[in-house]
Amino acid sequence: MIDVNKAVGSAVKTGKVLLGAGGALKSVKAGRARLIVLASNCPVDVREDIERFGGLSGVPVFIYNGSSIDLGAACGKPFAVSVLTVREPGDSDILRLVEAGREVEESEVSEAAEESDA
Repeated sequence: MIDVNKAVGSAVKTGKVLLGAGGALKSVKAGRARLIVLASNCPVDVREDIERFGGLSGVPVFIYNGSSIDLGAACGKPFAVSVLTVREPGDSDILRLVEAGREVEESEVSEAAEESDA
């Protein structure tokens, strides 16, 4: 299993990332974002906008299991971070978060299909 905090920190140090909702929306609309990470307490309106444009652009959105203060700490910043946009992962394996999430979703779908067949 991937350590999310380590992956976030590595992406911030070695990759190209943006902090904040404004930069996230611009990157998603321009097709430059590879992954959006949202804090669990990200404002609902911001979350809905990013999820909508991410879905339209095919950019995966990962919900971080922690507050914006926790996400800021994972980024190595002394302030809250509600939205993190990964443009280039650098030496980080942060893009594997999406692959791990898809594997979970696919296994849940196959389990549900098996249960309905029974």
